[in-house]
Amino acid sequence: MKLIFKIKYTFLIGIAIPFFSCSDEYLEETTYGEVAPSEIVKPQNIERAIISAYSVLNGQFDGASNAYNSPDSNWSFGDVVSDDCYKGGGGTGDQNNIHQMEIYATNPTIIDVERKWSALYEGVKRSNEAIRLLNTSEGFDVALKRQRLAELFFLRGHYYFELKKIYNRIPYIDETAETVSDYARSNTEFTSNELWAKIEENFQKAYDELPENQEELGRPTKSAAKAYLAKCYLFQNKWEKVIEATNEVMTSNYGLMDDFNQLFLPENDNNMEVIFAVQHSVSDGQPRNYNGSIGDRLTAPGGPFYSQYGFHRPSQNLINAFKTSSLGLPIKGNIDIVADDFVDPRLDITVGRPNIPYKDLGILYQENWARDLATYGSYGPKKRIVSANSSFYVKTWPYVNALNYYIIRYAEVILWKAEAEMELGNLENARALVNQIRQRVINSEKVKSLEGTADAAKYSIATYDETWTNPEIAKAAVYLETRLELAMEGHRFFNLVRWGNAKAVIDDYLRIEKTKRSHLTNAEFITGKNEYWPIPQRYIDGVLEGTVTQNNGY
Repeated sequence: MKLIFKIKYTFLIGIAIPFFSCSDEYLEETTYGEVAPSEIVKPQNIERAIISAYSVLNGQFDGASNAYNSPDSNWSFGDVVSDDCYKGGGGTGDQNNIHQMEIYATNPTIIDVERKWSALYEGVKRSNEAIRLLNTSEGFDVALKRQRLAELFFLRGHYYFELKKIYNRIPYIDETAETVSDYARSNTEFTSNELWAKIEENFQKAYDELPENQEELGRPTKSAAKAYLAKCYLFQNKWEKVIEATNEVMTSNYGLMDDFNQLFLPENDNNMEVIFAVQHSVSDGQPRNYNGSIGDRLTAPGGPFYSQYGFHRPSQNLINAFKTSSLGLPIKGNIDIVADDFVDPRLDITVGRPNIPYKDLGILYQENWARDLATYGSYGPKKRIVSANSSFYVKTWPYVNALNYYIIRYAEVILWKAEAEMELGNLENARALVNQIRQRVINSEKVKSLEGTADAAKYSIATYDETWTNPEIAKAAVYLETRLELAMEGHRFFNLVRWGNAKAVIDDYLRIEKTKRSHLTNAEFITGKNEYWPIPQRYIDGVLEGTVTQNNGY
């Protein structure tokens, strides 16, 4: 049974800070559901405050139903703005804000820019408030207090990591903040390096006190903190530190799940490959199932079993990236796949393709499942879609499921180390690590025909058996493996940015894709601007004039 780790948080622990207004009227506003100071420091109420810090991991922080504008999976922030996906939905006017992101015309007032910022800073605020409560509590068990503080440092580190990779120049506020004005801070107070150091400090504090194992699923472990440190180092090109940190994680209790095809099933959540995840649950007593995958509720693929929202649609470019030779190695060139081609088996686990069985529904995916077929093509999401036959899927509004969102999984750690080895010139070490990922796919169950007697397509995948001696070939192989393994998981755009090739890759993508998808006609990626999102205009307007510097180009 999945642990329902979130509870409905029904009392006030601090001042909500999505945006700011420092008028006296605001500061004197009457609050409802407020707990007396003598009550809030009781251990049971502090535990509720800690749960509150966890509860916004899924991007849902209020009573609205549009967490799809602040999704924990980053499907819009990490996939739609990359070469992996289209927005989808009912044309460019449906969630036009995300369409503007897709064509790199984002502005500081769109709801996604504002809501993602609000959700992440709500997580920061709740973490800070819980840390303050713990530090002032006299009745909390001493050993447990150290562990809970470590969990909160981990959560705060996560929220700041997300803010840094999305907005780059951000305000950093710690637990000394007590009022609304304490959160109205400059986003240039600290340099980029100083911000990274502060984020690392959160994960280091977490690492120092977290246990190797947690009795309650959903709480971070020592290895999870070390893995997040490795990710921080990765984003800063600190390759030796990446190897040191990943080595430690790779000697822990985590490892690759045997079967890639079984990895993204809710009944297998919290398996040995999942290092840290957002815990989703449904039918748990929470009104409107807001503890489920609320940020992904628009990604339902349509057809006879699902609602017809139809967002998060795989691009033709992504489909083509899975093409292989008969020997099982990737074929480059962005050549459109046809029915008789050999493909990497992960393709039909990751996306819905016409005439390929979809999940365990006993039916072939058809192109008419795809909403607005003329605009966005025939492919649909599949990897993180839960079977309509599953008790973990809600068949009524808001059409959410209980599949956790995997923030870090073990396969990523292997690929991080492979990248670091490649960057340091240890090409054969990198090849061996990439081959671990590919060998798992070789050993995994393939998607079968409806009769179950044969493979559903011509699947071919092999390890790289020839020695890697060319650094550029090695780099291309590591980058491609990262793309294929993590496709549709919200990571692609952020990887392109940190690799420094976002402009080149996206320009090449748009050059071909514009001939197939007219909705991309006006898309143009601008170097020095589109690597990051703008600071929300409402935040800039709500603090002292001149305090906040807008990101370049906005």
